[in-house]
This record gives sequence, structure tokens and C-alpha cells, in this order.
Amino acid sequence: MTSASASLERFAANKLAGLDRRNLRRRTRETRPLGGALVERDGRQLVNACSNDYLGLSQHPAVIEAAAAAARQFGAGSGASRLVTGGHPLLFELEARLAAFKGTEDCLVFGSGYLANLAITPALVGSGDIIFVDTLAHACLHAGARLSGARVEVFPHNDMAALEAMLKTLRQGHRHAMILTDGVFSMDGDLAPLPDMMALAQTHDAWTLIDDAHGIGVIGGGHGSTHAFQPSVVPPLQMGTLSKALGSYGGYVCASRDVCDLLRTRARPLVFTTALPPASIGAALAALDLIEQDSALRERPMDLARRFCRTLGLAEPNSPIVPIIIGDESAALSASAELEDAGFLVTAIRPPTVPRRTARLRITFNAAHSEADIDRLATTLKSILQTAEAAE
Repeated sequence: MTSASASLERFAANKLAGLDRRNLRRRTRETRPLGGALVERDGRQLVNACSNDYLGLSQHPAVIEAAAAAARQFGAGSGASRLVTGGHPLLFELEARLAAFKGTEDCLVFGSGYLANLAITPALVGSGDIIFVDTLAHACLHAGARLSGARVEVFPHNDMAALEAMLKTLRQGHRHAMILTDGVFSMDGDLAPLPDMMALAQTHDAWTLIDDAHGIGVIGGGHGSTHAFQPSVVPPLQMGTLSKALGSYGGYVCASRDVCDLLRTRARPLVFTTALPPASIGAALAALDLIEQDSALRERPMDLARRFCRTLGLAEPNSPIVPIIIGDESAALSASAELEDAGFLVTAIRPPTVPRRTARLRITFNAAHSEADIDRLATTLKSILQTAEAAE
């Protein structure tokens, strides 16, 4: 081993030791999907209560067959960037379907949701511009903001008074402005106050980018967080993923035709990345069919979330994401282990994914869960929390 390699090994080992001391080291464990909401880990069958596959569509026979059919017809991969070899027909079909579903003129599909948010903001703003981003917005929104070269200001979570004050103070000194937020916040399950945010954006000429990764399929009649309000709101930039309720993989932005055309030319993670595999596109198209056709499917995750919250005496949920805040990282890991012993997979979420001292169990509800699953999860978790509280 060279001296340079040895110093790298020492650096990594020291960093890992520090993460171990703080209960912040991540380890990936093999977990085999069994269909529905069940998985197998270490030879045991568990009810998966932390997946983002809200509608269970990644395991749906029609979605799987559509993926296989697309691969048979178009091959396993796309072969190059779309701007090099063009797009195969399914990709254009998917973009048209998503635009119609979200109520926009056009849509542009990316290789992942993270890539989409690394692409959109830097392609639209830069030096001399300003970005306002919710402190709890997804990491890729923050990353895209920093990559842009624009001034970045972080506002307190869902605090529209603070955002208004920042806009009044800072907006005038900059050429363009953007406001970035999740529609449904992935770790807390709450919604952004989109009508109030859009009103501020209109007043101060700020372009709003909504990350609706956790809204499409399960909120607002399946159309996402922008349709969770009456009347619905229409932000100029609606980003989302194909990898959660749609059960596939990829990301997208829905916007006007001119904005999408500009992104096709300037968005580096699109220009310099191989296009999405045909199987992922075929799966997403089949998932959209099911979402559009089946209102009971769309509504079931929220029905189960409400059932769970009633049993535990929690507030009415806004989405199929229900966080149980533990606080201490070690305690969150222990609670997760106890749930696994009882037959449930609920991963402990720790910093830096969430703020310090807010380690939690992030429980998500899947259309494939049974009522019995949810009732047993609620009573098991109540017992774990009561035992932990008594021991303090």
C-alpha cells in the first residue's frame, strides 16, 4: 500500500470510528422483497413500514409486465444521452402523460429525482440571482441551489412570515429569484403552505419550484400536493419522481414548453447523462394507468395513516408519512430493533438526514398493508414507547 493509500485508509477509519461513537454510521443490510408489503431479512419475514412504494406498484403484476415488455421491445438500456441518440417513443409518451396529469404544457424526464433537482435550478439562475429554500427541503434542492452560484438564503420551515420578510429585504437587489420547497416533506409528512407561498412568489416575482416526490399518487386525488388545496395552485416548476408511488425509477419536471425546451438545452444532468432505461419508463406508464383508474388505491395509504394515528392518539396526518420523534440516536436505533424483533421493518432516521436531537422512526403506509398489519404496528409501537418512557 502506498503512503497516499495508507493516509486515505487512516482518514476513513478515523471518520467511521467517530460516526460509531455518535451512533451515526450507516450500514446496508440485504433485504429481499417478497411481494405486497413483505420483505425478508436475515431469514425472517417482516412487514415493510418504511418504504416509499406507497401504492405497492413496484410489485404490481401489470407494472412488472410493462417493464418486461419495454425491455423486450427496446432493450435493457437506452445507450446514450437523449441529445445524442434521441429518445425512444416511450419516453416521449411518458412526458406527455405526466404533463397532462400535472396540468402543464410539457414535461422533461431525468435519470433520477436527485439529478432533476441538480439540473433545474442551476440551469435557470446563477450569479446575480437569489434563491430562498425551506430549511427542511430535500437535500437535492439544497444541493441544486448551491451548485447554481446564486445567493442562497434558507428560511425557517414553512414560515411564510419569515419568507415574506426575506423577500422584502433581499429580492430587489437581485436579477431573478427562486423559491424552493418540498410539497410533502419527506421526513415529517407535512405539506408546504403552497397557496400562501405562491401569493408571495407572485408579489415578488419569484419562480417557485415544488418537489412533489412524495405527493404524486397519494395526495390531491393522486395529482400531488398542488391539488391538495382548494383551489389548486399552479407553480411554474413541478418536480417529482417515478420511484415512489409510481413504483419505478427516474425523475421529472413539469413546466411550460419554453422552460422545458430551455432545460433540454442547458440542464447538464440531462445533457451529460444516459437516458432512462426503457423498462423504467414502461413501468411508470403502467403505474400512471393504475393511479388514474383506481381512486380506492390512491386513497388507501392515507386511510391507513389515519387509522394508525387514531390508535396512537396522534394528530391527523397530512400524508402517508408519520414520524415518531425519539430524539436520541441510540434510542431510535433501539426502538427500530424492537420493532424488527416484532416483525416490522422501520428504519431509524438519524442526522444528518434530520436535524440533531430529532432522530425518529419514519413510518410510511402502503396500499398493500392490511388493517391488521397497521393495528399490530400501532399497538406494538405504543408498548415500546411506553416502556422506554417508564425506563427514563
